[in-house]
Amino acid sequence: MEKKATSNETEPLTSKKDVSGCSKGEDCKENGLLVRNPKSALRLVEDGNKVHPSQGDKGEAAQISNGYSGVQSSVPCNGEGEDAQGTAQAATTTTTTTTSTTCGAEAQQQLMELEDRETWSKKIDFLLSVIGYAVDLGNVWRFPYICYQNGGGAFLIPYTIMALFGGIPLFYMELALGQYHRNGCISIWRKICPIFKGIGFAICIIDLYVASYYNTIMAWAFYYLISSFTAELPWTSCTNPWNTGNCTNYFSKDNVSWSLHSISPAEEFYTRQVLQVHRSNGLDDLGGISWQLTLCLLLIFTIVYFSIWKGVKTSGKVVWVTATFPYIILFILLVRGATLPGAWRGVLYYLKPDWQKLLATEVWVDAAAQIFFSLGPGFGVLLAYASYNKFHNNCYQDALVTSTVNCLTSFVSGFVIFTVLGYMAEMRNEDVSEVAKDTGPSLLFITYAEAIANMPASTFFAIIFFLMLLTLGLDSTFAGLEGVITGVLDEFPHVWGKRRELFVLGLTIICFLGSLATLTFGGAYVVKLFEEYATGPAVLTVVFLEAVAVSWFYGITQFCNDVKEMLGSAPGWYWRVCWVAISPLFLLFVTCSFLSNPPELRLFDYDYPYWTTVVGYCIGTSSVIFIPIYMVYRLVVTPGTLKEVSLMLCCFCLTVRKEVIPKNIHDWLFCS
Repeated sequence: MEKKATSNETEPLTSKKDVSGCSKGEDCKENGLLVRNPKSALRLVEDGNKVHPSQGDKGEAAQISNGYSGVQSSVPCNGEGEDAQGTAQAATTTTTTTTSTTCGAEAQQQLMELEDRETWSKKIDFLLSVIGYAVDLGNVWRFPYICYQNGGGAFLIPYTIMALFGGIPLFYMELALGQYHRNGCISIWRKICPIFKGIGFAICIIDLYVASYYNTIMAWAFYYLISSFTAELPWTSCTNPWNTGNCTNYFSKDNVSWSLHSISPAEEFYTRQVLQVHRSNGLDDLGGISWQLTLCLLLIFTIVYFSIWKGVKTSGKVVWVTATFPYIILFILLVRGATLPGAWRGVLYYLKPDWQKLLATEVWVDAAAQIFFSLGPGFGVLLAYASYNKFHNNCYQDALVTSTVNCLTSFVSGFVIFTVLGYMAEMRNEDVSEVAKDTGPSLLFITYAEAIANMPASTFFAIIFFLMLLTLGLDSTFAGLEGVITGVLDEFPHVWGKRRELFVLGLTIICFLGSLATLTFGGAYVVKLFEEYATGPAVLTVVFLEAVAVSWFYGITQFCNDVKEMLGSAPGWYWRVCWVAISPLFLLFVTCSFLSNPPELRLFDYDYPYWTTVVGYCIGTSSVIFIPIYMVYRLVVTPGTLKEVSLMLCCFCLTVRKEVIPKNIHDWLFCS
């Protein structure tokens, strides 16, 4: 015999039975969730930012600007739209519970937080911040080296393909997610698929690892900047206290013979004065801490703190300088490089295509890795920055503009670097391939610094060059820390919501203390280890799971409906296919290639021992491990029988919904 619903029994989660009965201006509770009367004051629209009406007035419940509504909250991972809603309405549940006032209070609190959430002062602040984040030191040193190593101009073909089908779709996806849900990298998973919330914690750990070594590279640049304020740059001669008998200045007017043991003054300045690696025996004996680099790093973190401590209102103004200044300097250096003798040799070496390289798998792996790490999804930054946008901001256009600017910057940076390398090859009377042996930071701090030192007006060009490196790095540091700050503040608003300045201070202190190992005499070895292992495979794994969770668990149909609600039109088939299949396969391809063939690390004359590979993988795993740990934690602490918990996983993790989540589990997931 069919039961009649009583006050102790639960209506279907999407039931609208009592919604129409709400008096004007009052809030209604639907199964413990806050639902507003469509005629109430929630239809406040201020420039399309805070609250917006539901599209087409399909639903009786007006939706909040982060995508919350009575319907969506009840069907958190819905991928079927109205069909799934009708199925849910037709289903019934025998779980007997009482109305959850806690969940209603939580929804009310989230509503208030969203209405008070700050936004960018101007659209250009957001664009410059994203461009400043995406365009970093790697664009200047990594792309030119990867390009000429993998076939020159021919490399642009796999690079463009990987950008179109992998990098840009992931970039767009993160901007859309952040803008729609208006949350950081941790709490956003409460609205997408709570079982994957560990992704947010993993992202925060990865960002802290990056901050522990990335800012040390900026400290090196700052040391060079200070050393440049002299009439004669200190890395131009062999008469300094740090120079050895092997120092050979082939730019001198005297006839100098270059032997196998010869070392340029620029290399000795970098290795013996700045890094002082000769005072370390490797990772097992790092030596003491360089007080000069420590002071440089302390000043950098001071600048970072006062740039981001008040939020995007202040950092959005700082990027007007830090994001635009590098382009001015790049243009000046490009013009100067193009006028140097032998510049054409460098450009020819940079762009001369080697079509046979396209048949090598390594070239495609390098292209995929380069575009991925250049655009930078997976670090929580795009989610954080986009969450401060107005709801109807055109994030699709933003994704195309910023990713295009980033890729073009990498390409132009190659001309800036290789015109100078061609000049050096001309001066040494060597092939460009012999000059371009340095990779990574050494390309900037040895090869390029040496070329600048032997130009006319070398002091001026050295100052602006290292200022450019500093501003490139500062933008990325602002962004990386903002990803952590927004994630934690959104997850724990009752603790840190009104104490942002204090939290940012504590975070910068933690990052500074975490960088001490990289400030030792063997700190360069630590930087190399972290750069290769701590972030690379970990962030690839994170973004792969993120793409799968959004496309297959949350549902590509639901996600496209979210985008349509913001922009007025749904993404086309190209974006859908990329999100569902191509982009996850792209990430899986790069990750498996890395794990199957881990890099053999070598820096200067130091070969990394085998145990460092194990340590590197342990460091990388220490962040990703939060994902399965949180999944297990959810399963253990979620109330209900094994059948109910399994049902919860199906409802949250399958696009096609056939059941209704038991209410006690639903309330616990969304209100905890």
